[in-house]
Amino acid sequence: MFQHVEAYAGDPILSLNEAFGKDPRTDKINLSIGIYFDDAGKIPMLPSVRAAELQVVAEAGARPYLPMEGAANFRTAVQHLLFGAEHPAVKAGRVVTIQTVGSSGGLKVGGDFIKRYFPTSTMLISDPTWDNHRAVFEGCGLPTQIYPYYDPATGSLRFDAMLAALKQAEKKSIVLLHACCHNPTGVDLTRAQWEQLVPVLQERELIPFLDLAYQGYGDGITEDAFAVRLLGDVGLSFFVANSFSKSMSLYGERCGALSVVCPDAAQAVNVLGQMKANIRRNYSNPPLHGGQIVARVLTDPELRPMWEAEVAAMRERIQTMRHKLHDVLSAKLPGKDFSYFLTQRGMFSYTGLTADQCDRLKEQFGVYLVRSGRMCVAGLNTSNVEATASAVAAVLA
Repeated sequence: MFQHVEAYAGDPILSLNEAFGKDPRTDKINLSIGIYFDDAGKIPMLPSVRAAELQVVAEAGARPYLPMEGAANFRTAVQHLLFGAEHPAVKAGRVVTIQTVGSSGGLKVGGDFIKRYFPTSTMLISDPTWDNHRAVFEGCGLPTQIYPYYDPATGSLRFDAMLAALKQAEKKSIVLLHACCHNPTGVDLTRAQWEQLVPVLQERELIPFLDLAYQGYGDGITEDAFAVRLLGDVGLSFFVANSFSKSMSLYGERCGALSVVCPDAAQAVNVLGQMKANIRRNYSNPPLHGGQIVARVLTDPELRPMWEAEVAAMRERIQTMRHKLHDVLSAKLPGKDFSYFLTQRGMFSYTGLTADQCDRLKEQFGVYLVRSGRMCVAGLNTSNVEATASAVAAVLA
C-alpha cells in the first residue's frame, strides 16, 4: 500500500545530533543542536524551575483538558513578559495570545492562519534562517522568498541590502524577523536599525512575524523584547512566536506561545476565535504541566528574580566561551580575524567554515557543527573549548 512513499532524508540538525549520539569517541564535542549545556556539559535543571514544578505538583488535582487557546494564567504571563503589563496594546485588549506546542507550534498555527486569511501573501525569510522556518511555512502552503541578511565576508548584517529588498516587497507580504539572537548567524539588528526598519514595514504594509526563541540570551529578559515592544508602540499589527525551551531549560515540555497584535479589540476577538479553530483542527488543546511551571516562574515574586538571575548566568557563560574561543583561535592563527565571535550574540555563531571543513571537523576531530558552519556556542565549556579551537584552527590552516 505504501510503496509510493519516498524515504525521508532526515532533518539536517537532528540527524547530526543522532550521529553524535552513535559516535563511540569519548572526546567528541557536540556543537550542533541548539541546546544550552552548563560547564559540566549537562542540560541544567534551573533551581527556579525546579521549585516551581514542586509547587505545581504539590497543588495538582484533576487534570482536565485545557481550553483550545491554553491556560489563562500562562497566556497572561506571556503577554506581560513580552509587552509589559502596562503596555497600551495589552490594556486595550488588542493582543491575542495562545499557548502552543513550543514556538514551532506557534509558527505552524500562525502560518495556517496566514494562508487562510492572506492567501496571496508570500513569506519573506532572512538569508540564512533556521532550517525549519522554510519547512514550516511551506508546509502551510505559503510560498517563501529570501531577503538579504548576512554578509559572510564581514560576519555582519547586510542592513542596507535588507532594507532595499523590503522596500520592493509586495504589499501584505509576511516578513519573518528574529527578535534577538538570530539563528543561525548570531547577527542582530541594533535598536537604531529596528527603528529604521519600522517605516519600511509601515509604508509597504508588510506584516512582521517575529520569532523570539532565545529571550534573555542577548542582553537581558526585558532588553531582548525591544523589537516586540517597539512594533507594539508604533501601532503595527504583527505576530510573535516565543519559546521557553532555552530560557527555562524546558526543552521536552514544549512550552511556547503565539501572540498576535491586532488593530482593535473587536478584531482581536475574531482572530482568537479562528486561532482556536486552527488548534482544534490540529491538536485540539495544549498540554497542561509545562505551561503551569512557566506561569508559576513568571508570576511568583520570589521565583521570577531567581529565574532572571539564572538566565543572566547562562548568558554570561556563553559570552565567556565566545571570548575564550576567540582568544585561542587568534593566538593559533594570528593572521585571521575572529572578532565575529565577540560581536555575534546568543547561542549561535556563523563560523565561516565550509561544509567540507565541517565534515573534517566531525570525522577527524569528533567536533560536530552543522554543515552550514553554524556553531552552538552553548555547547562549549572549559573542558572542551581548547580542543575545539585547536580543531578549528587545524581545518582553517
